[in-house]
Amino acid sequence: MGLFSFIKNAGAKVFGIGKTTEEEAAEARAKAKRAEDAEELRIEEAAARNLEETIRDLQLQVENLTVFVDDEMARVSGMAYDQATREKVVLVVGNTAGIATVDDQMTVENPEPEAQFHTVVSGDTLGKIAKHYYGNAMKYPEIFEANKPMLTDPDKIYPGQVLRIPNLD
Repeated sequence: MGLFSFIKNAGAKVFGIGKTTEEEAAEARAKAKRAEDAEELRIEEAAARNLEETIRDLQLQVENLTVFVDDEMARVSGMAYDQATREKVVLVVGNTAGIATVDDQMTVENPEPEAQFHTVVSGDTLGKIAKHYYGNAMKYPEIFEANKPMLTDPDKIYPGQVLRIPNLD
């Protein structure tokens, strides 16, 4: 009869040892998926640590601050010194690229009334926003101060950014 040639890795394995090419491919895909999931988790953990560091760098007083990032959602917990600090932390996290939702689970040591929030649209200025909320464009410094240290210049706001609009006493 002679010598016959076969494709070495094709077909079923004899005597139940080894794996078929399809089984090996499925295992390779599963391994790649686990590696991808692990990498995504490392990225999300790094993002959470970076957000925590940014909040501390901005000197926002939150005891036991914890940020958890899962895909486009971030969860924030801890005890904020006051309501303004709580809101600023939410804004720092929410105004971060890649974050679409913030689950605020913080408590507040010194409660006070909540501020309103405004999403900047094209053409907005702090003066225009102040006119809308306070009836006086010259009250824009109130909004600027309420959003420090995230804002460093009253002219540097951008569409999509969310700002605190504090209640005026």
